[in-house]
Amino acid sequence: VQLQASGGGLVQAGGSLRLSCAASGRTSSRYAMGWFRQAPGKERVIVAAISWGRTTYYTDSVKGRFTISRDSAKNTVYLQMNSLKPEDTAVYYCNAETLVTSAVYWGQGTQVTVSS
Repeated sequence: VQLQASGGGLVQAGGSLRLSCAASGRTSSRYAMGWFRQAPGKERVIVAAISWGRTTYYTDSVKGRFTISRDSAKNTVYLQMNSLKPEDTAVYYCNAETLVTSAVYWGQGTQVTVSS
């Protein structure tokens, strides 16, 4: 499975961005997808995730501001980010984990920068 992330950029605090991550390759497998982020000098941490059955998870700091969704027909997962804060600045990575084998795949990062 190959993951292609897009949608990052520079935005002012309070603004919005929408990240997309398109999966290609062996997409017939069922998998959960998620978004992680890594700020400079910090570890990569989970932001949000969505299961094959569309159960969602959000880390506390983004609840009420970010929304994860998926279009299974397009093999794409989205992260709608509203009310962005400077502390949301990071490289965002999409991730997929297959249900049967638990194989994990990563996309390339996309930079999100929120100016104050």
